[in-house]
Amino acid sequence: MYSSNLLGFILAMVSSAFIGSSFIIKKKGLRKAGVSGPRASSGGYGYLLEPLWWIGMITMVVGEISNFVAYIYAPAVLVTPLGALSIIVSAVLAHFLLKEKLQKMGVLGCLLCIVGSTVIVLHAPEERSINSVEEIWELAIQPASVVAIALVLILYFSPRYGQTNILVL
Repeated sequence: MYSSNLLGFILAMVSSAFIGSSFIIKKKGLRKAGVSGPRASSGGYGYLLEPLWWIGMITMVVGEISNFVAYIYAPAVLVTPLGALSIIVSAVLAHFLLKEKLQKMGVLGCLLCIVGSTVIVLHAPEERSINSVEEIWELAIQPASVVAIALVLILYFSPRYGQTNILVL
């Protein structure tokens, strides 16, 4: 049986594959629709009648749903960095399917995405579960939390509502 984090990891990878490929499918649909009518960039809506564009949209929805479900099974610190892999999927598929040139800087960017995602996932801290209101209160009165709340009150609320509301100094 799979652990919860592994299932979330697999769902995040599948999500990246679906989302990355959806951009390519939609672009192929837009190109196909642009041949027969006004382009989307010039106000045309012909792409809405193009089945390939709709397949790309459905692919994106499936990817986003699997990404959402991945957050159920794994912490955000594990799932979020894997979203960057959709950029790599798009770049590679664009090179092969759309015949777009992948330059050296693009390859370097893809490698940095892979390295960055790997480092973050491997060194992700354990997620602490909170089981009571007392634990939330303990976290809220930590010095960092108090300073953050004070800064928000001073820099945001006071200038906007300080003259009109007695609760804001």
